[in-house]
Amino acid sequence: MRVHFIGIGGIGLSALARFLQYRGYEVSGSDIKETPITQKLKSEGIKVTIPQDASAIDGQDLVIYSAAVQNHNVEIIEAKKQELLLLPRKDALSIIMQKTTNYCVCAAHGKSTTTAILSSILQSSAIIGAISKEFDSNFRYIDEVLAFEADESDESFTLSHPYCSIVLNCEPEHMEYYNYDEERFYGAYTKFLDIAKLRVINAEDPFLANYKGYAIKLYPSKDIRNIEFILKDGEPYTKFALKDYGEFEVWGFGVHIAIDASCAILAASLSMDFAQIRKNLSKYQGIKKRFDIIQKRDHFVVIDDYAHHPTEIVATLKSVQIYKKQIGIEKIIIIWQPHKFSRTLDNLEYFKRCFEGCDELIILPVWSVNEEFKHIEFSKEFANYNTTLADKVKTNSGSLELMKNGSVFRTLNSGIVLGVGAGDITYQLRGEK
Repeated sequence: MRVHFIGIGGIGLSALARFLQYRGYEVSGSDIKETPITQKLKSEGIKVTIPQDASAIDGQDLVIYSAAVQNHNVEIIEAKKQELLLLPRKDALSIIMQKTTNYCVCAAHGKSTTTAILSSILQSSAIIGAISKEFDSNFRYIDEVLAFEADESDESFTLSHPYCSIVLNCEPEHMEYYNYDEERFYGAYTKFLDIAKLRVINAEDPFLANYKGYAIKLYPSKDIRNIEFILKDGEPYTKFALKDYGEFEVWGFGVHIAIDASCAILAASLSMDFAQIRKNLSKYQGIKKRFDIIQKRDHFVVIDDYAHHPTEIVATLKSVQIYKKQIGIEKIIIIWQPHKFSRTLDNLEYFKRCFEGCDELIILPVWSVNEEFKHIEFSKEFANYNTTLADKVKTNSGSLELMKNGSVFRTLNSGIVLGVGAGDITYQLRGEK
């Protein structure tokens, strides 16, 4: 089959494209602009059209498009004109994932990390919404066992054919998709669990605590003990004891890392012994954009993190506070790129509290995709912090430059700088844009 992906530069769609290419499909794709992901796809032999153009549609057997693609997209229009099979990503999943044994991880927070950890433990194939440092990709193929990051944002996790459903937490997110209907939102999670043969849940989550079906349950407050944070060759690790299964050690700092790893360990224990789990867990090296240390000098460290929801920012900031004690740097500066007007406004009161503990907050413009502009007076709303507004960040070796109206107005070259957000802040921090 010939399959074309509209929006192939997205982290989720690019993994699916790689998966089908590995299975022998002829894969092509398009996106609105060149990115490191599209460049890598080209180097792997996938034809990518930049920018999107009707000429990219030439009679393919299947055209798959991301949730960000609108009906007026020129390739959508051309695919309809040619009467091609045209499916959104969520519907295509039901076709793509029928022939694999899927360990599907879902949650509002921590699913990328847990999926990557699980893939390391199982030494399985993987489709992740982030880049695993173990294999430098969001995809790998080893066998028909698949660690899959399932997506609750559009209910597509219910179409992922889970053999094992792993749920870390169920905090309401993407509620605009669910029409702010909590019954529908939680009903989707229940369905995701019910359709799986095996289930692993964090039973201290308020919703999961009441799940009626059989599941392997993790109670973090009593099942995870003796948590210790250490540096090994400058890299962060968390040590902990899990139930009566002994001690484990995983890359990263934080109680949330111990919870993520524990859920992955429990899922893997259904088919592996704990000695092999410990050995394979050491293969996990973190994922890009999750506590990702991208610059490090004696008195200056830059950390890139995908955290874009207040709960995630709180957890990441706690990890940074642990890290600063380990390396002896006192000042924490956060650069925040708000992600979507809807998320920012829905959680504004929580955002106003989640940065507590930082010494300075720098706010970039809202990263928005296909949303109506909403005015948010950030300088007023976040006045209780030492707040600076900037247009963008420019990266140099050993420093970051803050820009406004096209000019540099300040240079950062000391302290721990934590960049958070799900937009293009990662490229700004890395000097890739």
